[in-house]
Amino acid sequence: MKLLSKSLIMALQRLVQGERVAASMLRADVASELLGEGLLTVQAHGSRRTYRAINAQALRQFLVARYDELRALEENGPFATHEPHNTGTYASDEPPTRARQAAATGNSKLVRVRSCPGFPVNSYEPLACWLGGRPFVVQPPAGSFVYVDDWCSFTIPADVVVVGIENMENFRMIRQQRLLFEACIGPDRLLFVSRYPQSTDLRSWLQGITNRYVHFGDFDLAGIHIFLTEFRRFLGQRASFLIPPDIGRRLAEGSTERYNDQYARFARLTIDIAPLQHLIGQINDCRRCYDQEGYIGAGYVSDT
Repeated sequence: MKLLSKSLIMALQRLVQGERVAASMLRADVASELLGEGLLTVQAHGSRRTYRAINAQALRQFLVARYDELRALEENGPFATHEPHNTGTYASDEPPTRARQAAATGNSKLVRVRSCPGFPVNSYEPLACWLGGRPFVVQPPAGSFVYVDDWCSFTIPADVVVVGIENMENFRMIRQQRLLFEACIGPDRLLFVSRYPQSTDLRSWLQGITNRYVHFGDFDLAGIHIFLTEFRRFLGQRASFLIPPDIGRRLAEGSTERYNDQYARFARLTIDIAPLQHLIGQINDCRRCYDQEGYIGAGYVSDT
């Protein structure tokens, strides 16, 4: 991740304080991400454009979770030294929704608002968590999962291992993979999460907690690349990739077509994590990939 310059940090501070900032003051990748998250609104003034926070408090929470530099400033106070000004139709602690926009203006698309923030969570045993400072037990019955939209206020016990599942079928059917998780992760309590609908909410939440994270995705070069660039890069050594002990045998029966499709892009993929580099070597030796859905149901029997 590129470091934030002093001038960029100052521009973000102004946004958090409710001020307008010229578009030229924000780095393009930062502006694009904040716009995509529905945290900024754009205003045109002739050929000039300015940005303003839709909700200053939500913007501050996102930035502090997203950037280490701002988290360090937050710990010492300067990043939030001023109360954000109420610069719009909505109160500073009441983010705009499509319903409020429609009620106030008749146009629910007046400013860009994400209608579905957050991410789904699942568990096959009761997990006592907290949401908005209140007790919240994650215990969805078989055939269902829970969606957490107020993710900034969602907290979990420190000893729970968070398991990120790439494919939705695996996420929905965690009970049929319990033997796999117990064999690969152990007896720890597990909270399963999914990053769909696609956004950075899950990653931002993970950055704000200290729990161990295990990534369960497809066993191919693209899946490893997703883990490295979208999770390990931000979470460091507390993030690991789930590698079943029988994956070598399964790769021998995997897909050559998808391996060939991915090879040109990921041929030089290497990593200084020994187990993951060994998996890359297995994939390249077999010249095959294996989908994680193969582990659903009776698809896993421990080799031990």
